[in-house]
Order: sequence, then structure tokens, then C-alpha cells
Amino acid sequence: MKLGKLLTMLGLAAGLAWTTGASADVLDDVKKRGKLVVGVKADYKPFGFRDPSGAIVGLEPDLAADVAKKLGVELELVAVVSANRMEFLNQGKIDLMIATMSDKPERRKIVQAIEPLYYSDPANVLMRKDAPVKSWEDLKGKKVCGTTGAWYNKEIAQKYGAEFVSFDGSEKPLLSLKNGDCVGYVYDQTFIGGKLTEPEWAGYHMPLSGILETPWTMAVKHGEDKLKAFMEETTKEWIKSGRIIELEKKWSVPPTDYARRMHEAAKKGS
Repeated sequence: MKLGKLLTMLGLAAGLAWTTGASADVLDDVKKRGKLVVGVKADYKPFGFRDPSGAIVGLEPDLAADVAKKLGVELELVAVVSANRMEFLNQGKIDLMIATMSDKPERRKIVQAIEPLYYSDPANVLMRKDAPVKSWEDLKGKKVCGTTGAWYNKEIAQKYGAEFVSFDGSEKPLLSLKNGDCVGYVYDQTFIGGKLTEPEWAGYHMPLSGILETPWTMAVKHGEDKLKAFMEETTKEWIKSGRIIELEKKWSVPPTDYARRMHEAAKKGS
């Protein structure tokens, strides 16, 4: 066989394989299997946490349930943490990620963001009421607990001189804070607000103003264009109908200006 003809045949085969791969989409698989697998937090009350029975509940599991209902399939929730949520998505362990993930350019290189962005939240710090901290600048040279994978850890360390000790998830840094290993726990403000509603955190507070507010994004794997398009339309419906605001009320989340602003803009645009 002549070299030119061989190369042409190989090129056609590669093109066919690429086309076949490109046409496949996890949305088709979800419909065939009759089940949607969504990665959510299980340690981030009230956005995703375990109830007394062990089931994962919260604002984001409710959003996942809305998606499954709209698709007419069953829902399976998989617990993820900041350090593994994108890995789980790209490994195919989950079809969709709704897991309090801040939208950052480097993350968009790894997974495909869903727009419009569904939520937004600043970073803040949980600390004992007797901690000698009155401003972010007071964290200079002090050990603070953090969650591995939280994008703002590095920025806060560089800007304010805090010395981060990071852990997977939120339970370990909270335990370390209680043990006095760090002066405070830097994490999302919504999470801290949720903790302060629990009696065991009565001796703690959130005295500083939130900083580095960044919208959150849901995500699918790169190339999953059908699921991406479906989720974008679904997100638009949530924003326009006020579903996000409704779930804030249901889960006692302090109303966010972002959710209100996006809802009002969507109504005006209709």
C-alpha cells in the first residue's frame, strides 16, 4: 500500500473516531441509565450536609433534585470536597458538579463552567470571640486553618501574612480550630454563617467584613455540550423564577445581593 494512501486512510479513521467520541454526551447516558449522578458537598451546611439519617441534604442537593426531576430520572448524590470535586467530574464518577466552587480561570481549563453563574459568596474567618483579631491585617504571622483547594488561601496569605494550615474538607479545620491549633478558620462566608446558627459554636463569631467575593459555578466535563446547554437553560429558569432566593429562605441562608440582583435583571429582560 502506498504511503500516501495509508496516511489518508489513517486520517479518515482518526476523524471518524473523533466524530464518534464528540457526538457522545453524558446527557444521553443519563437518560439511558435513568439516573443522574451529582457531586455535592456533605460538610458544608446549609448548602450540602448530612441529616440525622445520613442522607445528604441542603440547598445544592435541592438544585440537583430539580435537575433530575426535569430530566425525568433518579438522582444519586456523591459527596465531594474541594480537593477532589473536579477530579471526580473528569474521572466520570459524577455527571455534574454543584459543590460551592468559586469560578476561576484556572478551573475553567480543567472543567466546563455553567453560565450564568448561579451564586456568589465572599471569604471570611470564624474565630473565638476572645481572639485578638480586629482586622484582616491582624492575621499577620498568625496560624489560620483553611480548606485544601480553596482558591483564596494563597491570596489571603500573600496579602495579609496569615500562615495557613490546610486540611481536606471542613470538619478537620473546624476541629483544629476548636483545639486551639489556629486563631481562625478562613472559608466561605455562607458556610461560617451556617455554623454560627449551631449551639456548639456559641463561643465563636465572624467579626470581619467578607472579602474577595467571587461567583460560584456548576460544572460539567469539557466536551459535554448537551449537558452544558441543558444546565444553562435550567440555571436561567432558576434565576428568573426566584428559585435560588426561595432556597435561601428554606435553608435560612442570609439573603445575598447577588441572588436578588440576578433575579431582578432576569425579570426585566423577559
